[in-house]
Amino acid sequence: MITGYVLGESLRPGAAFAPHGLRIRKVERVDNSASATAGQPGAWTFVHWETDDDGAAGPIAEALADALKPDNGWYADFTVGDERVVVFAGRVFRYRRGDEAARAEAVAYGLSVGTPEHQLDWEE
Repeated sequence: MITGYVLGESLRPGAAFAPHGLRIRKVERVDNSASATAGQPGAWTFVHWETDDDGAAGPIAEALADALKPDNGWYADFTVGDERVVVFAGRVFRYRRGDEAARAEAVAYGLSVGTPEHQLDWEE
């Protein structure tokens, strides 16, 4: 099973994130004003999703890469098996959980595209 979420505010206007086989688990609005930076809204909409198809990681990652806004370094991440998948607009990182060098590469990329350092905090 793959579970993840995408922030509604991170999607490009007109973009759709709708890979085959995803189910919505929950939608929630969260006051994130303490963490938000200039250009980010203070409240975020978390759309939690899941799928039973572990083979869908590639198509899900590509759909996110196509749908995310390139500004402000928005990203989404999820785990499939022992892999962590971190997705930015147009770029996908996949690595074994615990691989610090690969994680550092994804973090460096996030910083280069404007993700605030304190938001590059995905779980391993």
